[in-house]
Amino acid sequence: MAGVDKLIEKMKNRPNGIHFREIVKVLEYHGYIMVRVSGSHHHFRNENGDVITIPNRSPVRAVYVKDVLRRIGN
Repeated sequence: MAGVDKLIEKMKNRPNGIHFREIVKVLEYHGYIMVRVSGSHHHFRNENGDVITIPNRSPVRAVYVKDVLRRIGN
């Protein structure tokens, strides 16, 4: 999917300017589903049981963007 590939490249090149909805799109494309919301923190899990927590803020901090990239294998 070209749109997700572009988002991943954007995440690699500029991790400080990524919006929450872009993170969600990439995570859902890679098999993560939202399982819980606790305040502003959204919890996503994949079929292997890997859980990642992302706060709903825009832009998302670079540390969370880099964690998503690591978990999806980029």
